[in-house]
Amino acid sequence: MIQHFKRVLNHPDKAYNFAARKVKEALFWNHYYNAIREPKVRSAIPDGPELHNEILKEFKKSGIEAVDFEIDISDYRQYIDKAQYHKFPAYYGGGKAKNFFEKTLEHYLAAKLLNLSKEDIYIDIASNNSPMPEIYQKLYGCNAYKQDLILPKGINGREIGGDAGNMPVKDGFATKMALHDALQCFENNSDIGFIKEASRVLRKGGKLCILPLYLFTRYAVQTDPAAMPKGGIDFESNVMLYCIKGFGCRFNRIYDVPHFIARIINNLNTLKFTLYVVRNEKEVDPSCYVKLIGLFEKE
Repeated sequence: MIQHFKRVLNHPDKAYNFAARKVKEALFWNHYYNAIREPKVRSAIPDGPELHNEILKEFKKSGIEAVDFEIDISDYRQYIDKAQYHKFPAYYGGGKAKNFFEKTLEHYLAAKLLNLSKEDIYIDIASNNSPMPEIYQKLYGCNAYKQDLILPKGINGREIGGDAGNMPVKDGFATKMALHDALQCFENNSDIGFIKEASRVLRKGGKLCILPLYLFTRYAVQTDPAAMPKGGIDFESNVMLYCIKGFGCRFNRIYDVPHFIARIINNLNTLKFTLYVVRNEKEVDPSCYVKLIGLFEKE
């Protein structure tokens, strides 16, 4: 029966696929959970102010001081009005879907920290269906590109297809880049490969913004066993797996401070790292959760 549902998940009708996934989840989730290796738990990764403070203390012990960031709520509202997300109904319902405020806040914060202008060549990394390249180009006049693994390989107009760790562009191609809620999905060593590639692709003085930075007090991956590809994923032996029924995502890497330093900070090459901590995200909307932001500048 399991093999039958693997076949129906390839059906071309999206609604049919969604229904099949729900049946697979309801009937076989425990089977998929039992099949993955230990250590693992059936829960989401904990979050909250006490954990945030503990993580910031760990950064400080490692010599990294966080910079406070206070959101200008009025300025954010003006950004929303100008961005006109309602023109992109396929993206978070054009403003009606869950997490709309969080996603748009991420877009706003990245634009502010990058200080986008008409002089910039911007790449939206792991862009998928995001309207950000269009919106940033309209609001700030930058020359914006969309990059994603799912796009046809190579440069096709304003689209850059292929691996973000091996982009088909020349050295110093871009002045600004951003990842909005994407780095955690970079499997294996692709997070390391990307940060090295960013050092090559950015020109001197260029900036990369990654947000949110997901950190925890233990090195972990949040996953849904029912979303695993055939053959599973070769998770690192030292990573704790937090398994969530209905999560729908096969891989979300959550760093602890030592692994963030080992995998990101120690591979910066010519990039300089600044850690920002957002202090008033809940004033935008109670659903907002962006807390830590990484800004990387090419020296």
